[in-house]
Amino acid sequence: MEFPRDYQPAQDLLRDRVILVTGAGDGIGCAVARACASHGASVILLGKTIKKLEAVYDEIEQAGGPQPAIYPMNLEGATPVDYDQLALTLEENFGRLDGLLHNAAMLPYLSRLKDYEIEDWLKAMQVNLNAPFMLTQACMGLLHKAEDASVVFTGDSVGVEAKPFWGAYGVSKFGVEGMARIWAQELARTPVRVNLVDPGPTLTALRKRVFPAEDSSQLKAPDEPTPLYLWLLGGDSRSVRGERFSW
Repeated sequence: MEFPRDYQPAQDLLRDRVILVTGAGDGIGCAVARACASHGASVILLGKTIKKLEAVYDEIEQAGGPQPAIYPMNLEGATPVDYDQLALTLEENFGRLDGLLHNAAMLPYLSRLKDYEIEDWLKAMQVNLNAPFMLTQACMGLLHKAEDASVVFTGDSVGVEAKPFWGAYGVSKFGVEGMARIWAQELARTPVRVNLVDPGPTLTALRKRVFPAEDSSQLKAPDEPTPLYLWLLGGDSRSVRGERFSW
């Protein structure tokens, strides 16, 4: 299925929707959070760096969007208890969850598998694969309380076609690609729809850290693919399930 590149979201597309975005402090997560708020959503900003989250919070408020919420969480060390507490807090404050974007990711470095540090491997798998699983599972009850809930996972081409040196990140993305498809099939007859987005090479802090010599002028800005995310998180894609989109 192809995303309509000429898509123009209505200004009230996400009015009264509650949307949780992980990795909301910068990059694509920040851009999508701001875009969601500008179209009426109450956005929950989840990330590990409070200062960054506060900056996004201020930008949303200054732009006149609905008051967002900040939920600091370091996915690297979060436990099932932490996710249950998050779900309980969302239940008490919002009562439901209409959208969930799994955007946060960790890519320590490029390396041959035989040289990969075990500790770094475990951290990357925890953030990139285990966290989206545990967060989705913990929030499933809240998602089912929405009339039309959307879960968006973040994929990558290295999780579809194996490439050397991508290590734990590459392996974790293979896992995410499969997990998204399984969730989509298991939830096919429910109000919760699941899709996956591969945003492609984007000018983010993660990308710059791994490829410091790369010509950044050839990369897309983090806000370029936001129409796709808005479409998937809003009601215009209500019938779209189990699809993979690339930007």
